[in-house]
Amino acid sequence: MLKAVLPLIRKGHHGLRPGQTMHLSITTRLRWHCEEPTDSLLQIEVAATSGQRLLANAFEGTPAGHVTRVPAQDGIGERIWLHQEGDCTVTYAAEVEVLGRSVALETLAALPPHRLPGEAVPYLMDSRYCPANRFSPFVDEEFAAFEGGAKVAAMRDWIAAHYRYVPGVSDASTTAIDSFVERRGVCRDYAHTLICFARAAAIPARFASGYGADVTPQDFHAVAEVWLANPEGVGGWHLVDATGMADTASFAQIAVGRDAADTSFLTSFGQADLRELAIEVREVASLNHVR
Repeated sequence: MLKAVLPLIRKGHHGLRPGQTMHLSITTRLRWHCEEPTDSLLQIEVAATSGQRLLANAFEGTPAGHVTRVPAQDGIGERIWLHQEGDCTVTYAAEVEVLGRSVALETLAALPPHRLPGEAVPYLMDSRYCPANRFSPFVDEEFAAFEGGAKVAAMRDWIAAHYRYVPGVSDASTTAIDSFVERRGVCRDYAHTLICFARAAAIPARFASGYGADVTPQDFHAVAEVWLANPEGVGGWHLVDATGMADTASFAQIAVGRDAADTSFLTSFGQADLRELAIEVREVASLNHVR
């Protein structure tokens, strides 16, 4: 069996207070079939970041001819290369402590583009699923009365009010423009639209995948992250969920990227038939965090 078990790793519910943490228990099972030897790239493990601590992390699966771990986008989390043929099964279990990191968007400010750090600049640009420039006229007209974090909050609320959550209506070819025209989609489509709105307003925005206890039906969940500055002028990434399903203060992050193409939980370089996807995320406890 392909197996990796990691002990405690220290790296950098709604309304979690500062200093509180949420303890989540996560189990994931994937099963797919490859007719011939195929390289597959997985992104399903919770990343070790300054906002969350892995208390336990176990990954195992069917034998593979080749297994390699590589850093994921922006150095957040890891991708796992597998070279397999036939029936492939992977199970993942984790215990994660998510630090209370909820901040009111309205208290944050947007930085002018020339003051943005290098890590944020790429997320001003168009990407495969997020042609942000096409949204500039709409964003300029609809959100002209808002600035900074208040503008992002207004964008989030607009999407929540105008979109319907409808599983199965989008696929790998669906862009934010398609979702905007149809005014429906799933979490990836909500996130893509919010990313486009923010980028069109010169606010860096990226796609984030992860696990949320309140997501229904349970699945890998997608939210947006925007780069905004606190009152002291210190910039950073802040999670925003236009679906309203996930409490961003207790969201266990897997990966980030320009859009869904960078954070796919399974990317195969050959024909692969996904036959099972089962995820369970449970809130174990909310605790005061002592440093």
